[in-house]
Amino acid sequence: MEYYKERRDLACAFRWSARLGFHEGVANHFSLAVTDSDTRFLINPNLRHFSRIRASDLLLLNPNDPTTMEQENAPDPTAWGLHGALHRKCPHIRCALHAHPTYSTILASLQDSALLPINQTTARFYNRIVIDESYGGLAFEEEGERCAELLANPDIMIMVMGNHGVLAVGDSVGVAFDRLYYFERAAELLVKSYMTGQELRILPDIIAEKTAQETAAYPSLSERHFLELMAILDEEESDYDQ
Repeated sequence: MEYYKERRDLACAFRWSARLGFHEGVANHFSLAVTDSDTRFLINPNLRHFSRIRASDLLLLNPNDPTTMEQENAPDPTAWGLHGALHRKCPHIRCALHAHPTYSTILASLQDSALLPINQTTARFYNRIVIDESYGGLAFEEEGERCAELLANPDIMIMVMGNHGVLAVGDSVGVAFDRLYYFERAAELLVKSYMTGQELRILPDIIAEKTAQETAAYPSLSERHFLELMAILDEEESDYDQ
């Protein structure tokens, strides 16, 4: 199977997103550029539930091919619109995971969608988030192009897609998935903290930034998290890598 490791990693991310409830029906899309120097990318097939996706199901697309949507095995139009633009315009992004997890989407629906640094989990994203405040409808090509422009900064880990959902990016599936997982945790902590009605204990800027840097430098944290998730699937749901 061509690009087996890349396919296996991405299939693992789909299966775990379904397990964690990050998916929404048969919508949402994850993509992965197959090499550092190649803009071609893997993405989920049209309207396939995350819990059923296998490595061999993934489509291999060229973001510069204008005939993609005319082909028999074309992807979902919004998947092409968003992820095609990302892989054309943002070569520093190898992996892009777009989903609508509950708390991340709640945060994206608030007038103020900032992830306040109220604890260690939220602080890991300090100054590493961009908020899209110009939602223009479903992510067809024009919307995808606009979103890609917001991700030109390689320091960005997360795009909070206002009125829409969230996009986690990274240089590997493991890194991007770890960011998606912890951002949803962080959003849940903040939303539930708002629900108490009490005043928030917000970290000083210097401590929030220090925490973000220390988390980023922590050895192999994202990679080990993802390897453990893969090991669980190997034992319990091994058809994902077929």
